[in-house]
Amino acid sequence: MSLFGKKNTPVLGIDISTAAVKLLELSKAGARYKVESYAVAPLPQDAVVDKTIANVDVIGDVIKTALKQSGSKVKDACVAVSGSAVMTKIISMPASLEEEDMEEQILVEADQYIPYSLDEVRLDFEVQGPSKTNPEMVDVLLAASRKENVDDRVEALKKAGLKAKIVDVEAFATENAFTLLADQLPDAIEDQTIAIADVGATMTTLNVMHDYRTVYTREQSFGGKQLTEEIQRRYGLSHEEAGLAKKHGGLPDNYTTDVLNPFMQAMVQQIARSLQFFVSSSANRNVDNIVLAGGCASIPGIEKLVEQNLGIPAFVANPFINMALSNRVKPQSLSNDAPAMLLACGLALRSFD
Repeated sequence: MSLFGKKNTPVLGIDISTAAVKLLELSKAGARYKVESYAVAPLPQDAVVDKTIANVDVIGDVIKTALKQSGSKVKDACVAVSGSAVMTKIISMPASLEEEDMEEQILVEADQYIPYSLDEVRLDFEVQGPSKTNPEMVDVLLAASRKENVDDRVEALKKAGLKAKIVDVEAFATENAFTLLADQLPDAIEDQTIAIADVGATMTTLNVMHDYRTVYTREQSFGGKQLTEEIQRRYGLSHEEAGLAKKHGGLPDNYTTDVLNPFMQAMVQQIARSLQFFVSSSANRNVDNIVLAGGCASIPGIEKLVEQNLGIPAFVANPFINMALSNRVKPQSLSNDAPAMLLACGLALRSFD
């Protein structure tokens, strides 16, 4: 069981978020990707709390539902643990070491980098390439996560009849999916600094990329659940009814002015605050473009509001923009769900490593 996993054969990208399980299967012909199948299945409240799985059985059942909905026959899957649950560290190793020797050496040294005892963690490493400071050394990325973070996800997949082939890290998966967004942006990405603001149900994650690499990540507690709860409170609906009304409409006329607009303003403020932290921590490096992802990025007009308030060009993420679709995928629903599928996309791309 490895945190980065080994390669080839198709894997389903499965993103277990607070509000839903998102499943995606991609194939590739030449340089072009194709969406073979996908599904989004809602999760009951409190099945996932702050990126931690609270109920493995419930998650297993919902993955099974998503799998059935999607019609996919693939049995291997790739899931991710959140950045806050993973410790990563770049260490240098002699370039002459064989992989087995390197593994032994890392296990010997890992103790000094990880604040938990080694039998409490799942550990993996990936060679990044020659060290810039010493040509006889290689930089090795070490990633460790507490066992339960990894094992609960593996167990939930197992309950749905799937095998966890790869357990990835969310920030790396987003970085992987970012290559699909490059065509959407107006300028070449080289030397650009792009912020991806992923606003989900309960969490807003800011990933800042420079030259295709993640240079900064920050998680904040804010998301679409606040909008759902305000709809519940204001119009006396159940959590489920409020969620449906939010997605499909049918709310009173004052909804936009009294409920949706204030939420959109709050979302812009959250993104602005996260960016502020980045700018002040990075010797004032500025951001060239903002990409909006996550369920909240589907709110009509949100990118214009971000652009007006922050003075930075903003786009809604659509990782499927140049992909072919199989006949079992409905183009309209995929297009609606596209901004929320970025992480699932990054995971499904692991099929082609």
